[in-house]
Amino acid sequence: MTRTLVVVGHGPAGHRLVEEVRAGDRAGRWRIVVVAEEPRPAYDRVSLSSYLDGRTAADLDLTTPRLRTDPLVDLRLNTRAVHLDRESRTVTCADSTALEYDALVLATGSRPFVPPVPGRDLAGCFTYRTIEDLDALRAAVRPGEPGVVVGGGLLGLEAARALRLLGARPHVVEMAPHLMPLQVDEGGGRVLARLVGALGVGVHCGRGLASLHGDPEGRVRAVTLSDGTELPASTVVFSAGVRPRDELAGPAGPAGLERGGRGGFLVDERCRTADERVWAVGECAAVLGRCYGLAAPGYRMAEAVALQLLGSPSAAFPGADMSAKLKVLGVEVAGFGDVHARTEGAVEFVREDRAAGTYGKLVLAPDGRTLLGGVLAGDTAGYAVLRTLLGHELTAPAELLLTGGATL
Repeated sequence: MTRTLVVVGHGPAGHRLVEEVRAGDRAGRWRIVVVAEEPRPAYDRVSLSSYLDGRTAADLDLTTPRLRTDPLVDLRLNTRAVHLDRESRTVTCADSTALEYDALVLATGSRPFVPPVPGRDLAGCFTYRTIEDLDALRAAVRPGEPGVVVGGGLLGLEAARALRLLGARPHVVEMAPHLMPLQVDEGGGRVLARLVGALGVGVHCGRGLASLHGDPEGRVRAVTLSDGTELPASTVVFSAGVRPRDELAGPAGPAGLERGGRGGFLVDERCRTADERVWAVGECAAVLGRCYGLAAPGYRMAEAVALQLLGSPSAAFPGADMSAKLKVLGVEVAGFGDVHARTEGAVEFVREDRAAGTYGKLVLAPDGRTLLGGVLAGDTAGYAVLRTLLGHELTAPAELLLTGGATL
């Protein structure tokens, strides 16, 4: 007998789930209905900025012709789920359609956080999340004029790159003491700021956004920071983090699904809610209370849930390796393991070459030999070897490992 799996959300994690279920369901036991709020199927959000650098929406599309014509996959675009009734096992959409399910996977993702500051609704203010956001940004940017990005994390620096590609003169405002505070330490952030600044990007760390000011036509013309600094801006991009989309959890209590302490659908190590028929994957899932904002953990969650739906009830999310090697605005950056040396008794070995514009740090256990983590900025040649050595004793002098001169 064919059962119905409803997937709410068709971002990368939701799409991976559909792919995995279809690949493993050779007997056709599951009919899959995908409720997708956006007007297009899943696309590569990690490479979103490349859309402004010559790639098309079709280039970013994650779906395949086979999936788009699969008779067991019903992909409903421009469809928003608005209510979940667990007693009747139905999801109601904004068009009043009620979808019955035997299993439900919530893959609703997250929404950009826009600080509640005066002027945030002025014309010329944007978020940086979807292809539609980038289309709007492309139409609005005035080449040669200044723009401000609120948020100095990975996505904020991608937004600054987008402004540069469109001909604007970008500034980045970050409340933390340094750029990319989740991925690198203060030293790495300092070197990153220097290298990014040399590319023409203004960097303003340790300050928040206080207000935005408009011109007589109602378009943003400037922003004021928390220290009173005023920056001219004809465009403002909010990229100050995200919040999980967990509205379908409903009100607190027996009728609703439990949320994590910082939002998101609370799930166990199998990504399952307290309701045995309901799972959550991706940025909306609070696995044992923790939400993950990267694509890779979402893929691992989707794979674990697919295995359960296909008959392996004990399949679990294996946890997430938050190590990352990135190139932001042309600058190489990497962080792995205990980046901020929070392990008790940890020892830090730092190598900075101001002339070359490089920075490297190894975080070692109290024995001074076991690698716990590290940061690389400006040169990530040693990343592959160092990541492999996490939790093990160093195989070469720290200096050699940081410069990429050692092999396993």
